[in-house]
Amino acid sequence: MQESGEMYLETILVLSKKGTVRSIDIAEEMGFSKPSVSRAVGILKKDGHIAVGPKGEITLTESGRAIAERIYERHTVLTNLFVGMGVDPKIARDDACKMEHFISEEVFLALQKHLKK
Repeated sequence: MQESGEMYLETILVLSKKGTVRSIDIAEEMGFSKPSVSRAVGILKKDGHIAVGPKGEITLTESGRAIAERIYERHTVLTNLFVGMGVDPKIARDDACKMEHFISEEVFLALQKHLKK
């Protein structure tokens, strides 16, 4: 899956913690146009990562939730690490957002193990 798809799934996960998620909510949260979000939603639905209800409510499927939770965990761990190192919280979040998509599973697991020591 490409970085953009992961970002959409992560955003849906975060928004779903606050209530029902619709395309307009995603567009507002991510700062994207409605047509861009509509296209992405169509792709994620076709790939089986989300379901769209009769009133436009968007929910994660099992595969979509697994991807979203993996990315969100990486984001959280990396952000906390950077803030703990003294990095400004906004910069820490922004950099974690970039890195969360590219760090290998092996390096991420080693990082988690190191942080638990």
